[in-house]
Amino acid sequence: MIAVQGYEGRRVAVLGLGRSGLASCAALAAGGAEVLAWDESPEARAAAEAAGVAMTDLARVDWSLIAALITSPGIPHLYPAPNRVIAAALAAGVPVDNDIGLFFRSFATALSMEFDQPPKVVAVTGSNGKSTTTALIHHILQAAGRPAQMAGNIGTGVLSIAPPLDGEVIVLELSSYQIELARALTPDVAVFTNLSPDHLDRHGGMGGYFAAKRRLFSEGGPDRAVIGVDEVEGMFLAGQMAQAQEDARVIRISSGQKLTGPGWNVFARKGHLSEYRRGKQVATIDLRGFRGLPGAHNHQNACAAYAVARTLGLAPRLIEDALASFTGLPHRSQLVAEAGGVRYVNDSKATNADSAAQALQAFERIRWIAGGLGKDGGIAALAPHLGRVAKAYLIGHSARDFALQLGETPHEICETMDRAVHAAMDEAQPGEVVLLAPAAASFDQYPDFEKRGEAFMTAVRAGLNDAG
Repeated sequence: MIAVQGYEGRRVAVLGLGRSGLASCAALAAGGAEVLAWDESPEARAAAEAAGVAMTDLARVDWSLIAALITSPGIPHLYPAPNRVIAAALAAGVPVDNDIGLFFRSFATALSMEFDQPPKVVAVTGSNGKSTTTALIHHILQAAGRPAQMAGNIGTGVLSIAPPLDGEVIVLELSSYQIELARALTPDVAVFTNLSPDHLDRHGGMGGYFAAKRRLFSEGGPDRAVIGVDEVEGMFLAGQMAQAQEDARVIRISSGQKLTGPGWNVFARKGHLSEYRRGKQVATIDLRGFRGLPGAHNHQNACAAYAVARTLGLAPRLIEDALASFTGLPHRSQLVAEAGGVRYVNDSKATNADSAAQALQAFERIRWIAGGLGKDGGIAALAPHLGRVAKAYLIGHSARDFALQLGETPHEICETMDRAVHAAMDEAQPGEVVLLAPAAASFDQYPDFEKRGEAFMTAVRAGLNDAG
């Protein structure tokens, strides 16, 4: 645990008692703060009380006695409207923060200890690929024998990690929700993978969404910035961070275009990753045979992880070996099974059209399972990729809306996962891929994308067992 510094003997309110909220309560208490905790869910309050956290209704507190309010990332503080407790704190002039801000504030204090090699923090953000990139960086470090911990929006909450070791690297996945409110952001290396429309109601539009991501760089002042430049926002951010074309503090990455110029560039084209410095090639890696990194989107993730590893002093050959041994993350281009020449791939994390497009581009001939709680625009943006789809099998709330956007692409409205998997398995031919890439949220039928992915895997395995 990272004990929170700066609130000893003071009252700190905590709103939201999920994973990050409970960790904040424990870390604040460990640092000597008096914690006043609350969650608007009776179930969450009961679970917190069972864990030894006392409840205080924050709608009835005297804010003049509160030093700070710590809120969970999922609770709105600005758009579409502030939560009533947050609004009351803001009106009283009480600082509002989150566990990410507490972490950076307290981690900096921990670094005042004597280390031969001070620990470093790598923070990864972006619309798509940030979980895989985070896990891939962590995997490379472990393969190299470097002490490392992974936390944030993936795995362990940031305040629940163990105190850092000498030379250790803390790899954090950070969402826009987490970055937007954090009052302290001081990563050593910051990564921006890409940007596509998402969470726009929470951020008041695309500009607010990009502004939230950009805070990791503008507020954090990282020593190194690894920036995907395949969208205009990434190009703009890289231009703002660099002092000159040859500024090696900024590493530009891309999937699909060759990057030129005197700076430090890492890009992937036609399955080959290349590193260039000062206009000269330094290293190249053939990614095409790496089963844990299929498709151009994963090649971009590989570029980002490679660039981070290089800034941390790792050699290209060592990084290549680690990339080859990476097996991928659950629910993200996850190979579930292969039978009769047919592969079954779970990409339940493809919750919007952009991430579904990346999944569709990773394979040549697809039996596509899609649908759920659709987002603005549905799947209209996927039209250029439908030539790869042999047939679509549509599930969930948006099944009929998606069907109207498929044009001439063969499709079937299956409604449930079991029916969709059964139909796709019956019709799949050798060389094809049965792909779950929903292009929609899961909340119409499942509590989260993980449960949806598990339902897909269960149905596939049951179908293979019946066939066997």
